[in-house]
Amino acid sequence: MKILSVVGARPNFMKIAPIMRALDSYGDRVQQTLVHTGQHFDEKMSDIFFRELELPKPHEHLGVSGGSHAVQTARIMLEFEPVILKHRPDWLVVVGDVNSTVACSLVASKIGVPIAHVEAGLRSRDNTMPEEINRKVTDAISDLLLTPSPDGDANLIAEGVSPDRIHCVGNVMIDSLIRALPKIEQSEILSTLGLTAGEFVLATLHRPSNVDDPEMLAELIAALNEISESLPIVFPVHPRTLARLETENITVADKINMVDPLGYFDFMALMKSANVVLTDSGGVQEETTYLGVTCLTVRPNTERPITIDEGTNRLVQPGKDTLLAAWKEVQSTPPERRCPALWDGKAAERIAAKLINGLSI
Repeated sequence: MKILSVVGARPNFMKIAPIMRALDSYGDRVQQTLVHTGQHFDEKMSDIFFRELELPKPHEHLGVSGGSHAVQTARIMLEFEPVILKHRPDWLVVVGDVNSTVACSLVASKIGVPIAHVEAGLRSRDNTMPEEINRKVTDAISDLLLTPSPDGDANLIAEGVSPDRIHCVGNVMIDSLIRALPKIEQSEILSTLGLTAGEFVLATLHRPSNVDDPEMLAELIAALNEISESLPIVFPVHPRTLARLETENITVADKINMVDPLGYFDFMALMKSANVVLTDSGGVQEETTYLGVTCLTVRPNTERPITIDEGTNRLVQPGKDTLLAAWKEVQSTPPERRCPALWDGKAAERIAAKLINGLSI
């Protein structure tokens, strides 16, 4: 069986790595091809993750990066079509909700290659999010929908998807986290940054709704500035966010340590030891839930409601006052740790079984 897997951006890497390892266990029964679209292409956003997650060097690299959503999606489609025609896989495996996910799925659908979508069924119900469009389109044309939690199944069934195409396999990103825990424990990032476990805040911001609006970005940074008076903040700055801060001349307090994007082990070591994580990321909501770390997600909605219902995540309406109020509340009453079912480090095994054998999972 020939299986072609696609990655494009950082969130994809943690999901594909365990799947490829699980498929390797089938030996000669499986021929794997890895395609990197290049959506995240530099050392800080891509290469280091390949090394740390033990991903093989991509067999094909499309070299597509930059441009608007439409331009990037179109260029990936143009570059991917000859690649999939060359390899003619039995399955295309796509993960998550980035432009690479939907672009490659559209190409495969047009030429009749079956598509397996890992992390299917997630919905924020906010069509202003590019990722929501990517998720819905990919799910609509996929043949095998592999969900991380029961809410994904319910969303797909409500949209009219046949239940026999839907399989709840658990959260494959947690597979990567569990495997990496020994290396995460060895990270020296806390001592390098002069931090004490439990006595700092980790912050990430990159969503267009938060960083492209100068007034909103200024409000959120003002809130971080005030929070940093209580605990120091480590802020790995996404290139998009850094550019906005510089363009708008937004002042960042001295107690906020703005660092370059970090490798997986160092970033997860910071997350594991943080007092609170402030983010607008999707994956961070899941990782903090597994680790039992309080997470404030600065968004009006989430496609991962299970992290709120069964995890340590809390939604915060973007804004200075709302973020400060939520910060004060979780300092006085942190959420209890709970971990959703099937977030057990074995999701990739269930995915591989379904792809190869059609086993009941």
